[in-house]
Amino acid sequence: MKRAPGNRRAGAGFTLVELLIVLVLLSLVVLAMGSALRTASQTEERVDARLQRMDDLRVANGFLRTVLGRMSAQKTGLPVPMGSSPYFFTGTSTAIAWVGVMPARYGAGGRYHFRLTRTDAGQLLLQYLPWVDAFTPPDWAAAQGSVLLTGVTGLSLHYEDAAGEPPIWAPEWTVIDRLPNRIAIAVQTATGPWPDIIVAPRVLPASDPRTSGPVFGGSV
Repeated sequence: MKRAPGNRRAGAGFTLVELLIVLVLLSLVVLAMGSALRTASQTEERVDARLQRMDDLRVANGFLRTVLGRMSAQKTGLPVPMGSSPYFFTGTSTAIAWVGVMPARYGAGGRYHFRLTRTDAGQLLLQYLPWVDAFTPPDWAAAQGSVLLTGVTGLSLHYEDAAGEPPIWAPEWTVIDRLPNRIAIAVQTATGPWPDIIVAPRVLPASDPRTSGPVFGGSV
């Protein structure tokens, strides 16, 4: 008895061409899945990087507002040249140095010298060292440092003098008889500019000659 042609075809299995077609299709599916996984991984990395940068900005913003917001109007006890400021404060377009209070929650408290700069390595660096007395200027070579941000391509500072109307913003603080009303910090990174950090220093009562009375919460 002869078998029908259709039955013989069904029992013969896949041909070589059919197997090759199946393998090609499977390879395309695997490649597509791999590409999708790589895209998902890269997207996750970009999101994580953005979240990390936002967190860095939040921490740096909060810390700078804290230490700049508690500025001391401490004057030097050393002779001051004519036309120079007697305050322990220097404000240029690329750096700022002042005397303030280190928050106790960061492991140290009390009065400190601070200096904010951008390093050649692209770091937003805050240097600090303990206050000694009015006759001892800061030795920045011996200061400790904390990197607030990395990947910084530019740092620009401006200072507000609100003594007149309208207030005047300048890239350097040249007024010798008072401290700035507000300080604006602009940070540029490789991914673009960050929102400006604008701080209104609150001059501490113990060091402000315009005020008197007890100071609570420690010596400043």
